[in-house]
Amino acid sequence: MLYVVTGPPAAGKSSWIQAHATARDIVIDLDLISRALSGPGAPQWNQDPTLLRVAHKARYAAMHEAFELRDKVDVYLIHTMPSRKALAKYKRLDAEIVAVDPGRDIVMARIEAMRSPDMARVASRWYSQRKNLPRPPMPQASRQW
Repeated sequence: MLYVVTGPPAAGKSSWIQAHATARDIVIDLDLISRALSGPGAPQWNQDPTLLRVAHKARYAAMHEAFELRDKVDVYLIHTMPSRKALAKYKRLDAEIVAVDPGRDIVMARIEAMRSPDMARVASRWYSQRKNLPRPPMPQASRQW
């Protein structure tokens, strides 16, 4: 099964996966990939453009291979803001789309605590793109930060 986990930055997407995935499952998370590719002492959320270029290519390669194996293991993919084209592909793959959103106030408070203007811009864009969409209730809560 393929699970595509969406939501704004700092919403708890990784926490949701930690609560649902097993050690046998495949988790594709750009933050984890970036951390794995970063040198010693790099910040936890390394947004260096050169690093991100390599991390994105690694993510796409992992996605391509993992999608072929989704009948053998569960695949969890974090995709903050999938495009219509990406959503159509995920639908063809019978993915379950999971939106993790504890609410704008909580997300923005978490981002403010991290002092990340880049994340704040992405979160604002995520919410502005979804303001006209109905918001289904979330059966789970994300952890407190």
